[in-house]
Amino acid sequence: MPRSPLKPGSKARIAAYRGGHRGEALAAWYLRLKFYRILARRYRTPLGEIDLIAERWGTIVFVEVKARARAESLLATFESINRGRIVRAADYWLSRNPRLAGRDRRFDVIFLARWRWPYHLANAFGG
Repeated sequence: MPRSPLKPGSKARIAAYRGGHRGEALAAWYLRLKFYRILARRYRTPLGEIDLIAERWGTIVFVEVKARARAESLLATFESINRGRIVRAADYWLSRNPRLAGRDRRFDVIFLARWRWPYHLANAFGG
């Protein structure tokens, strides 16, 4: 994936970083309201980052959070998700947490757009 054209310390980059934190916090609260237990947030691996790792009824759920200013761009956002990176990062997390490795796993996406309810796409892709 190409690097962001924004400079590391630019105001736009800082605003995007903060917006990402807000989006992930909102998605975590949304999942808690749906009786998910959050196991990790912003889990970094050498293979990539997982936005949220949650558990519900014995299933480990790896969640990618996508926040956009307009809801119309959500479909294009879904197509741009690097599924392989997320699956490899999930495998890495499971190797570090062997007590949870035998459970079912699922990959979800939560879309956030201004003035819209969060859209939770469960089992967005296999892995």
